Amino acid sequence: MPGPFRHYEGVPVLDLPADLPVPETPALEVLHGVSGATPASDGSTFLSQLLFCSAAISASKRVPSTGYRYALRVNPSSGNLHPTEFHFLTRGLKKWPDGLYHYRPSAHMAEQRALGDLERKPAGSPAPIVFLLTSIAWREAWKYRDRAYRYCLHDMGHAWQALALAARAIGCDSFAVGHFPDDEVAQFWRLHEDEWPMLIVELRGRSVPVREPDACKTVWYGGHANQLSSERTAYTRIEGIHRATKLSNRACSGISAAEPAPTDSGEIKLPPPASSRRAFGEVARMRRSALDFQGGMQSMSLTQLSAILAVTARPLFADFAGARFIQLYLYSHRVDGLQPGVYRFWPEGAGLEQIKSGDQRVAAAGLSLGQEIAGNACVAFSMIGDLERAARAHGDRGYRYVHFEAGAIGHRLYLAAEALGLGATGIGAFYDDEVHRYLNLAPEQGQVVYHFAIGYPVPDPRLET
Repeated sequence: MPGPFRHYEGVPVLDLPADLPVPETPALEVLHGVSGATPASDGSTFLSQLLFCSAAISASKRVPSTGYRYALRVNPSSGNLHPTEFHFLTRGLKKWPDGLYHYRPSAHMAEQRALGDLERKPAGSPAPIVFLLTSIAWREAWKYRDRAYRYCLHDMGHAWQALALAARAIGCDSFAVGHFPDDEVAQFWRLHEDEWPMLIVELRGRSVPVREPDACKTVWYGGHANQLSSERTAYTRIEGIHRATKLSNRACSGISAAEPAPTDSGEIKLPPPASSRRAFGEVARMRRSALDFQGGMQSMSLTQLSAILAVTARPLFADFAGARFIQLYLYSHRVDGLQPGVYRFWPEGAGLEQIKSGDQRVAAAGLSLGQEIAGNACVAFSMIGDLERAARAHGDRGYRYVHFEAGAIGHRLYLAAEALGLGATGIGAFYDDEVHRYLNLAPEQGQVVYHFAIGYPVPDPRLET
């Protein structure tokens, strides 16, 4: 099993302040685009607030039989394996040296890999803070083999939204760039060979404490990346998919306009959404992936479902997110005011279209690789991605973007469920073709890329905050 944490040896390490106030703006408001205001007097405080609510350790679990403890993080991950790494470049932050850094979540510290005002062209833009989110596929492939590449992309979508929403909660805007020359970016950031650049996220806003940039010459510390495991198995399919979805400088000259997604209103209109005043900081730090849900008679309300679906329809700010590629299908098990059945969600009119009627618990569990959690939930989801339309707009790179969007929607589902007193879990394992047949999907209607479930979580006695 690969080690869960990357660190760089031989570089300066900068402390990030602890015990900071967490963002108090209600989580549902942040999910709907409201900016919070958590003022920071300097760069280290700002970065600490941002990372504490987007990438830090949030809790631990202890295995009773062995006493072994392992960490949970704010950003979700398939199997808690965490292939995503957070690197960032700063320019003109108050009381913080300009340079290139890697976030070390195990200690909530920043590893300084370079000092000075670095050339910005391959890194994105002159924004005061630019994040590079990378993926170490071996961390997932160790357990999930060829299917791991999907999970890395889902996790990237989760991490992107964790960062973007935390930024909004403390008062700044973000924009994600997925269209960049992979090899040039990897070379500029001097990534280890096992890390692949996936997303660049630029942060701006009045809440960012800025000063004039440093004029000093760049000093590269580099550092030596730790070895994550003594052995590594090559997965040629994963390497092939990644190679096929890479871009060169020539391919980055422009992005085709994505065709608009099909629209409908659905015959069932959703009621006004439920509200919640739970603070973003609390919700982001308390979010967990449920191990199972309490079945029986406990149900959620239709207004809760309406609130959860509403946050999935909000804009995603990225160079590939002009048109959405994911369509949500719901397996309604126990939602007061909504008959059991399968429904298609139409976000434009906040409506549901019924596809099947009757109890779906056995079907949802069976389609999700026989996992009972999908049947014990109050509602389960299939995310259907229009890979053909994504490819027409973005070429093979569109494969990544569809899965990024699925992960981004999943993170919004996580936070909305937590804000409303529910729990959630992402499900990456399902029988693809059987899902298509069960939903009566024609090939041109897309392919299933992610499953999800929401309900009342079973308490986990291993959990320690």
